[in-house]
Amino acid sequence: MQNNIIFWIMLISGKRMCDIFFSWETVLVMFSLGYFLLPSLPFTPCRHAGGQGEPCSPREETSSSPRGASGINLYSRLAISSPGEASWVIPVKSIRECRRFSNSVRRITVGKPRSYSTDSASFGRHLTKEYPNIVGGKGKFLFTSDSRKIFDASSGAAVSCLGHGNKRINMAIRKQLKTGTTYLASTFWVSAVVEELCNKLIEGTEGKMARVYLTGSGSEAMEAAIKLARQYFYEIDKNTVRVNFIAREGSYHGNTIGALAISGHLARRAPYTPLLMKNVYHISSCNPYRQRKEGESDAAFVARKAAELEAKFQELGPETVIGFIAEPVVGAALGCVPYVPGYLKAMRDVCHKYGALFILDEVMCGMGRTGTLHAWQAENIVPDIQTMGKGLGAGYQPIAAMMISPKIVNVVKEGSGQFIHGQTYQSMPIQAAAALEVLRIIQEDNLLDNVTKLGVYFEQALKAVLGDHPNVGNIRGQGLFLGIEFVKAKESKEPFHLNMGIASKILDMAISPQFNMTVYPGTGTVDGVHGDHIILAPPYIITKKDVDHIIKVVSSVVHLVFNHIK
Repeated sequence: MQNNIIFWIMLISGKRMCDIFFSWETVLVMFSLGYFLLPSLPFTPCRHAGGQGEPCSPREETSSSPRGASGINLYSRLAISSPGEASWVIPVKSIRECRRFSNSVRRITVGKPRSYSTDSASFGRHLTKEYPNIVGGKGKFLFTSDSRKIFDASSGAAVSCLGHGNKRINMAIRKQLKTGTTYLASTFWVSAVVEELCNKLIEGTEGKMARVYLTGSGSEAMEAAIKLARQYFYEIDKNTVRVNFIAREGSYHGNTIGALAISGHLARRAPYTPLLMKNVYHISSCNPYRQRKEGESDAAFVARKAAELEAKFQELGPETVIGFIAEPVVGAALGCVPYVPGYLKAMRDVCHKYGALFILDEVMCGMGRTGTLHAWQAENIVPDIQTMGKGLGAGYQPIAAMMISPKIVNVVKEGSGQFIHGQTYQSMPIQAAAALEVLRIIQEDNLLDNVTKLGVYFEQALKAVLGDHPNVGNIRGQGLFLGIEFVKAKESKEPFHLNMGIASKILDMAISPQFNMTVYPGTGTVDGVHGDHIILAPPYIITKKDVDHIIKVVSSVVHLVFNHIK
């Protein structure tokens, strides 16, 4: 009985390693490490060593040998001995049988290989959809319980910017764990690692931002930005009439009530409209693909957008506006639509003309995703408040941040002296340790250069391969943050009906065993309800060869999906 228990422990451990690393040699290393421990274990010496156990023939099959569904022998026996010692019978797997064997053991270790839907205890995004079960990750790949190797071409939701299983980040987290301080209440304490991260982030702005407020998610960071923007004016005048925000259609700033109120994505807002703030007003997005007039230059397009913002200030009363909020490169809502050159500066100038704040949401497009650490740096302007997330922790810890300009810090410092806001899990040392290492890796490995260079190649090559496809309306983006918008026909730019689920079909095909790749789907691209796009946001560590692979797969997927529809 004891032998069987030890056998299954080793067997299941080997199976897990096989799933994760796809190398049975790695499993043999694990077995070899137990070489000097084996004599103390209750195995029976084999007959070749003078014992009373079974013969140690490497392919001997006995009636008690476990068999898979196909009837093949699921393990062979290997005799290991030291000079003067008995040989010990160890059950091992052949490389050829490893994958087939893992399917049998999976029924014991993880249950169904795919189904985590109606029978799941987790209240997921879709309660009737089956999801692949991920058991590991390394670099650009994720590994499933059914032994598939998935290329993560979207970094999840543009989160895993350094890939999976990064040793340096894992070591930084373990180092912080050893201190015994993973959480500290910000009401009482400060932490050296939190201070170091905040200083590093400020250095990344060349000192143009003054303070950093750490949160647990992008939505939380946006909630903090909304409240701080209001408090700024409240510190100046307790009777301030500044209560209104101006944001944009086709935007997404988070799913909490305040952040959702700022957002202009109609489908996400619809169920909660009665609960949303009524003092948020939306102007059009900056989307030249759908809004530029024939022959209109960038300068003329930007001037028209600035005039629209100014008109909204006048409509509301300039003295009532707290600020204007925008994503430099719109992610989930529009599919990587970048600002037109000069747009951010023009919108900032309108805000400052009327004393309002210019607030940028870089939760998805920041932290190097577009080729600069902060997207606004390419435009050479500075926001009054900026949020960031996703790539800040790279998926290793849930962390986001709000960065604050000197003028706001000074007003609060000279007024109440405190931000009237707080959260339990803000400024956690364990989160900061991970984010600090992420930032160091991005800078020390010159990954921003890689993002910039490969981003240019990626967009050009993608357009060369898919640009002429009749259902590809537009390919756009910046850095390693690219979107593909799908249409019924190029000339009309008419979107597919929502019920067709084009973006979901693209994802389902891409993630299938035939292609093994993730893309990030989105809907509501045109009007907040209709329109489909996918986002490609691979890790910053990719190579040109990886880009070529992504393009090849995505091109094949797009052609297959639309050929099937026709």
